[in-house]
Amino acid sequence: MAQNKTAFVLSAHSADFVWRAGGAIALHQKKGYAVTVVCLSYGERGESAKLWKQEGCTLERVKTERRKEAEAAARALNVHDIQFFDLGDYPLEIDREAKFRLVDVIRKVQPAFLMSHSHYDPYNTDHSHATRLLMECRMIAQAWGHNPGQKVLGAPQLYLYEPHQTEQMGWKPDVFLDITEVWDNKRAAIECMAGQEHLWDYYTNLAQNRGNHFRRNSGGQAGGRNARYAEGFQSVYPRTVDEL
Repeated sequence: MAQNKTAFVLSAHSADFVWRAGGAIALHQKKGYAVTVVCLSYGERGESAKLWKQEGCTLERVKTERRKEAEAAARALNVHDIQFFDLGDYPLEIDREAKFRLVDVIRKVQPAFLMSHSHYDPYNTDHSHATRLLMECRMIAQAWGHNPGQKVLGAPQLYLYEPHQTEQMGWKPDVFLDITEVWDNKRAAIECMAGQEHLWDYYTNLAQNRGNHFRRNSGGQAGGRNARYAEGFQSVYPRTVDEL
């Protein structure tokens, strides 16, 4: 059981953390980590088509529904803390004040690791903007001259979770995480996202495929762990080790 371990997940829109990192969140919560999720926007403009098709829909109504979905999903995953910055989406625009706000959260959490989107996403620039933001805020949080007297950040690994079309994003996983024991939590969280029901089966199938990759890379037919569901991640920074 981890003692006082924490993790931080950045989500450009209010559903991203569920599809891409829900298993990692639930698993690390179960292991004793306190996982904080920050949603930069609700995805109210660009990722809520089902809601906008309802008669009389308004921007505030969409935001309210998206927040309810994300909060329900967070409960299903046992998220320690979820915060909503409400910066707007399509486009996601990030000013200096928002950066420093995020730095404050990261310094308070002092995460053992961070998670965010792929570096590049030609279909949704909000995603890649979020990761550039997180990398910049990680740097600022490490700076002794930023708000002197606060505890500075160490050097947590940044894991990029899987984008929707990996080949187009240049995303290449180097870590597979077995999420079988918390799959029911992730599926329950997925089903909280009523506004994007078309993605439910896609991300279920993806988790099964990554489970196959986990099995192959953990020993395959020679005795690899029988992971039925997994998530893939790409690490950004070198890892420091004492042995291989």
